[in-house]
Amino acid sequence: MSTFADAELEAFVTAVRRDPGPTARELGAAGLRRAQRGRVLAQPRGPELHAVTDLTVAGTPARHYLPAPEPRATVVFLHGGMWVIGDLDSHDRACRRIAAATGAAVLAVDYRRAPEHPWPAAVDDAVAAVRWAASARTTADLPLIVMGDSCGGHLAALACLRLRDEHGPRPAGQVLLYPNTDLTLSRPSIRTKGTGWVLGADALAWGIEQWVPDPAMRALPTVSPLAADLHDLPPAVVVTAEHDPLRDEGDAYATRLAAAGVPVTHRCEPGQIHGFLTLDTVTPSARTAAARLFTDLTTLMTP
Repeated sequence: MSTFADAELEAFVTAVRRDPGPTARELGAAGLRRAQRGRVLAQPRGPELHAVTDLTVAGTPARHYLPAPEPRATVVFLHGGMWVIGDLDSHDRACRRIAAATGAAVLAVDYRRAPEHPWPAAVDDAVAAVRWAASARTTADLPLIVMGDSCGGHLAALACLRLRDEHGPRPAGQVLLYPNTDLTLSRPSIRTKGTGWVLGADALAWGIEQWVPDPAMRALPTVSPLAADLHDLPPAVVVTAEHDPLRDEGDAYATRLAAAGVPVTHRCEPGQIHGFLTLDTVTPSARTAAARLFTDLTTLMTP
């Protein structure tokens, strides 16, 4: 019998199992975005900060969260959402919590989404945002971290790979939270955790179809970072969740990074599901897991 991190999480997953609602394929991109907008409007706002400013970064909408006049670091944050949904508002609460907990300025990037903008548009936007953030720092000593959850973690990984290959600015670290790393969906947890754990394998497959329509491209190292040469990358924090179809590919990425000589902090959160960063209002265990992540991030920021 599967063990949940707490009773509140079990109740949440049980409710979704009883009434999962329409599938991603049935709703399509527009329907999924409307549904997410309703959930966002019902969510309480996160901590108040010194300043929160909407701006444009390298032609892309962004939001800058400043916890104090002199932040400890800059975090470029890339939101999750199967490359199709998610925006500055969907992760506003999460970004406020990151900034408040770590003392880092957070730059959230509203990258272009599929199906209107398939691969590599989101990667292009992520790389451009990191380059902009590196040039906009008030001091070169301020650590620059690239962070993302789910497909945002995937984009963070691809951004670090491209910046390495293009000899661009080198982030001080990368934080990958339950990331996609293998778009062929060939890892065992896709089958063992792909039904009944909120994020479904078919929804993942649908999102990948929107972002990379050509199946032959999905195994390329510029699309699936698990297939890439991982040498000479920034230190990484990789956190996965036990009951997540993406668990195995995230765990494998952490293992491969370490084998390539990259310093890695890796943890699989027991009893947790995909998306726990944005489930803090649902379950205490999600708040605790996020707190551990914020500690990892703070450690990575420390010179």
